[in-house]
Amino acid sequence: MKIVAITSCSTGIAHTYMGAEHLEMAAKKRGIEIKVETQGSIGAENVLTDAEIVAADAVIIAASTSVNKERFVGKHLLEADITQAIDHPDDLLTNAVKSPIYQSGSAVSSTSTDVKSKKTAGGIYSHLMTGVSYMIPFVVAGGICIALAFAFGGINAQGDIAASIKELGGIAMGLMWPILGGYVAFSIADRPGLVPGMLVGMLASTMNAGFLGALLGGFLAGYTVLGLKKVLKLPAAFSGLLPVLIIPVISVLADGLIMKFVIGTPITALNKGITGWLNGLTGINSILLGLILGAMMAIDLAGPIGKAAYFFGVASLTNLATGQTSTIMAAVMISGMVPPLAMALSSTIIGKKLYTQEEREAGKSAWVLGLSFISEGAIPFAAADPIRVLLSVTVGSAITGALSMLFNCGIAVPHGGFFVFLIPGAVTNVLLYVLALVIGTAVSGFLVTAIKMASSKQVATESAPTQREPALARALVEED
Repeated sequence: MKIVAITSCSTGIAHTYMGAEHLEMAAKKRGIEIKVETQGSIGAENVLTDAEIVAADAVIIAASTSVNKERFVGKHLLEADITQAIDHPDDLLTNAVKSPIYQSGSAVSSTSTDVKSKKTAGGIYSHLMTGVSYMIPFVVAGGICIALAFAFGGINAQGDIAASIKELGGIAMGLMWPILGGYVAFSIADRPGLVPGMLVGMLASTMNAGFLGALLGGFLAGYTVLGLKKVLKLPAAFSGLLPVLIIPVISVLADGLIMKFVIGTPITALNKGITGWLNGLTGINSILLGLILGAMMAIDLAGPIGKAAYFFGVASLTNLATGQTSTIMAAVMISGMVPPLAMALSSTIIGKKLYTQEEREAGKSAWVLGLSFISEGAIPFAAADPIRVLLSVTVGSAITGALSMLFNCGIAVPHGGFFVFLIPGAVTNVLLYVLALVIGTAVSGFLVTAIKMASSKQVATESAPTQREPALARALVEED
């Protein structure tokens, strides 16, 4: 059997390649020939050729973003979330050849819904993740540039070089809302959605409507263009005007005015209210917020809940002047570093005997991933033992988030992990920030080790022969 596959996640960093690896390992065990194309943050790699697609018995698309399926017309096609490729690759391989033949524009067999299309909740999530996947590189690049500006010129970025780097970072950060709105609309309506989507995203930026405004605007633009494409029909001689003139002009006018006078104003007011409330949080309230955000960052390891917490942190940062620090973003980032670091601590130092050789190797990588603020480094452990791992890392992350808020730690950039700790001015109360990370990592690492050890002892006790068994055997012999 020959299968071809595509994997893609919202960030294009970890899940994309983990999904590909798990599919390849499962296929190798079953003697199935497979080739997986990864569509990560650096573009498509290991690209499927036309000949490989033709020769394949089935196609698997494991993605949390929109993937073009037109190459696979006439093939058995199964569509699933990227987490399914990580957690249940065997199920995908089994069901792929049973899936329907894909025809252009038709529904695709899905592991999560009976029909996965642009109208389903799964489709809406896919559109959101497509926008997020294009947006995150702008956030990261802009944030790191701003941090470098602090390194060269202090917290005020003094000097020509520092000021120029800071300007570049600010421009990159400023583009994130237009990119989010544009690519949400692109996911819904293809290329005609880009123009109105980016326009409403830019409006969200200028109106201070932020993440929510850009997101709602992107959906508005996408579905407006989708409706126009269905309603507007012109003679063949004039059909070329639709994508370059008629649809862009109508959608820009309609979506722009709706965004400016209907959606944007209340969202802006909501953002100002939330910002004022957050700035007024002190004492137990701020600690509770850190506790909740920390737990959210670990409970699904950079899944939808973690993404919501992360963009809440990003929004808090973008509402501040450049160079100021956000305690909320600080709590979010430090909490997201705990899960991979905790599993690395447990699997490579304090509980090595409780893990397989493959997990111990994954633990070595998890040290680097955790320090880099890539929560997905804990996924291999959660996939093998979800309840005990997720429970343990959530506890440690929640404690770290609460401690970060208690210590009044702040950060001026939205990404970078431990490497931005070393940049002067990027983190306030940096020593206490590191202490919060160490405490949370230790709590989760020792907790997951203790739970696994207790479980292994229980299994050993249950599998050992009882004291009655030898006595019963002797009695039977004597009776014979």
